[in-house]
Amino acid sequence: MAEERFSDLGRVEAISRLFEGTGFTPFCRAEFTADSKSTCCQASKILLEGIDFDLTYFPLKHLGYKSVIAVTGELYAMFSHPRTLCVSLGVSAKLDFAQIAELWKGIVAAAKEHGYANLSLDLAPSKNGLCIAVSATGEVSNLTEKRRPAAKSMDLICISDNLGAAYFGFEILEREKKSFEKTKNDAAQPDLKEYSQFIGEYLKPEISPAMVKQMEDSEIIPSFGYMVTRGLADAVKRLVRDSGLGAKIYVDRIPFAGKTFDLGKKLNIDPISAALNGGDDFRILYTIPIGKHDRFRHDFQTFDIIGHLARPEVGSVLVTPDGVELPLHSQGWKD
Repeated sequence: MAEERFSDLGRVEAISRLFEGTGFTPFCRAEFTADSKSTCCQASKILLEGIDFDLTYFPLKHLGYKSVIAVTGELYAMFSHPRTLCVSLGVSAKLDFAQIAELWKGIVAAAKEHGYANLSLDLAPSKNGLCIAVSATGEVSNLTEKRRPAAKSMDLICISDNLGAAYFGFEILEREKKSFEKTKNDAAQPDLKEYSQFIGEYLKPEISPAMVKQMEDSEIIPSFGYMVTRGLADAVKRLVRDSGLGAKIYVDRIPFAGKTFDLGKKLNIDPISAALNGGDDFRILYTIPIGKHDRFRHDFQTFDIIGHLARPEVGSVLVTPDGVELPLHSQGWKD
């Protein structure tokens, strides 16, 4: 069967075909009705081939899924419920319609999983590889906003899952890519089963779509929330900046995937550095009132309490097991 090219289909027909069987309507306006009882939130992300992903080893369906999670996690960090999702694809000539259809499957799967009511798509040509621009809107009730507590010293800093695994997965894939480029042997496929968890964390990160609703039902409203995509240190420094308080993170409370330290020795990468400064973890960091500690520990056992807010003069510090406080550093910040 001959490959379908975008030049044969045309933009309008291609978009119409991609929407077939998805349950979403093409060419509809990305809007939803918000009354006086709620507030709209917005998040956007652009992913560029060669910078944010490498099609040598990145399955297109996983890439589409991850693109949606990249903005959905930002909505959850704002304690917002997803409503509309807008996707724009810059498509290079090397990709045919079937490949974009595979990417679109991942986008649709994530949109349905996280309850988006409205999904839109636009296509444009690209001379510099695949470009994915995603924008999402969400809704948070004004009652929830009114109940949001002011951050205080000793409030808990919590993280939704392990850290550093995605960076290790990326490093493994890059290592295998370099090995392939040396041999150019398509028949020699690497056995990566023992690294499946790490690779999965990088290629297809997942966030619970029930997270915000469950916390609302438990009457636990975070004072601040951040999506961790550039390392834990970056998220903590943003927290300190926005709250006007200090923050202490305890090394021995940072969660890691099993065998992380064994893999770290093999790759000569410090897992703690990977957690603090590695990318693409796609975790949610919340600050929870200290008074909600017992209920939070009981109802949200997938979260780990990794530290607490502190007096402003503390700044952002990492506390070692023997009590030494080290200042946190992160790329993009002037220390």
